[in-house]
Amino acid sequence: MKLLSGKTALVTGASRGIGHSIAKKFAEQGANIAFTYLSSVERGEALEKELSEYGIKAKGYRSDASDFSATEQLINTVITDLGSLDILVNNAGITQDTLLMRMNEEMWDKVIDVNLKSVYNTVKAALRTFLKQKSGSIINLTSVVGIKGNAGQANYAASKAGIIGFTKSVALELGSRNIRSNAIAPGFIETEMTDKLDEKTVQSWRDAIPLKRGGSPDDVADCALFLASDMSAYITGQVLQVDGGMLT
Repeated sequence: MKLLSGKTALVTGASRGIGHSIAKKFAEQGANIAFTYLSSVERGEALEKELSEYGIKAKGYRSDASDFSATEQLINTVITDLGSLDILVNNAGITQDTLLMRMNEEMWDKVIDVNLKSVYNTVKAALRTFLKQKSGSIINLTSVVGIKGNAGQANYAASKAGIIGFTKSVALELGSRNIRSNAIAPGFIETEMTDKLDEKTVQSWRDAIPLKRGGSPDDVADCALFLASDMSAYITGQVLQVDGGMLT
């Protein structure tokens, strides 16, 4: 019996990196997958085909998670197309890094809207379904930066810290309805983006981590699978750090 058989999951921002790995891991474990992407239609279509090969239903949606009305429509469409919604993974996010003295209002607002407001949008839109069925697992992707801060990332750190507060508040509000809310805080995860960085810089980051390596998207996806499945049935309101001991 696969861990997520009969379940339907929505993963936002799944066309690459961590979101892609989570969608794939869930499909391997029997979940039907709805996912969102914003820019590349080709990536979305390729992922839909890749996931379908696991024998599950998979459907991609081009949607802006920072837009409340679009998100509300998305949730309704997912439920109509796939029949249910059991797991919500809020992974969509962006960075617009610079020192505060150079950060303009647009850079602040954009990161807060895409990273934090999107989490409110999806959870709010899915809430009626979760309450009706008296079950649901909400998994929000935050960051170690939301715990410790980082120079040049005031907007990103604020958005990720906000996700932690939101996650814990929702856990307190909805626990009595058997709806769980948890967050994952990745550390240094090696993705397509880090492949573009100078190798010497990357190695210095690895050396500063107790496990002496960067994480992989699959490391985060394994944690998400745990939180999505019944293996974590008595866990809510938690922030699980997937950081190789970086913040220990």
